[in-house]
Amino acid sequence: MFKKLKPMLKKLKKILIGKIRPEIPESNHFLNSVSSVIHVGANSGQERGLYDRFGLRVLWIEPIPKVFEELKSNIADSKRQHAVQALVTDVNDKEYEFNVANNNGQSSSILELNEHRDIWPKVEFVDSIKIQSRTLVSLLEEQDIDPTYFEALIMDTQGSELLVLKGAESILKHFRFIKTEVADFESYSGCCTVDDIDDFLRSHKFRRFSCKRFACRKDGGAYYDITYENIG
Repeated sequence: MFKKLKPMLKKLKKILIGKIRPEIPESNHFLNSVSSVIHVGANSGQERGLYDRFGLRVLWIEPIPKVFEELKSNIADSKRQHAVQALVTDVNDKEYEFNVANNNGQSSSILELNEHRDIWPKVEFVDSIKIQSRTLVSLLEEQDIDPTYFEALIMDTQGSELLVLKGAESILKHFRFIKTEVADFESYSGCCTVDDIDDFLRSHKFRRFSCKRFACRKDGGAYYDITYENIG
């Protein structure tokens, strides 16, 4: 009996001392190597519990006013997590018609839906709001935040991730890791794709650290969570 229990107890011991994290996806293992994160496209802060478990300092950025208020409420008890309301792109002071989706804003974008419907047919835009954009560099300056304070950049901006990166080009070298959600097909009209992100970050001395496919399109194409590592 004891011989059968021994392997189970050994595995349990490893879990308790943190050598095994079975509940944390491989795509988030890089969080073990950083102490701070900027998350662009926060929505209501669904990852706040994950970030808390890693003890991370977090700057959330979310453009939709109603969702931003929910985000602030959700992180109110976390002293290491803060939120800023802003739309981040590659230019300052450009007015965008920001499309708000019916899934609590999760699929909202400055772009129009395209083949996104092939995977999530029930998602649609139900509202739009006009928002002035900021680059990440300008936003951090305005908030008096030192960009070198953060070690990872995470993006979920529904097709405009390359614009976020272009607007942060001068500070990318300070990030150890960059993680993004991105498709390899035209999910949104004119959106960036996996190849676009790969090429841009390769030119800034980042390489893939992990890649996880999480949604597939019947006629071909998929969505991925990809993390890039700074090798410069």
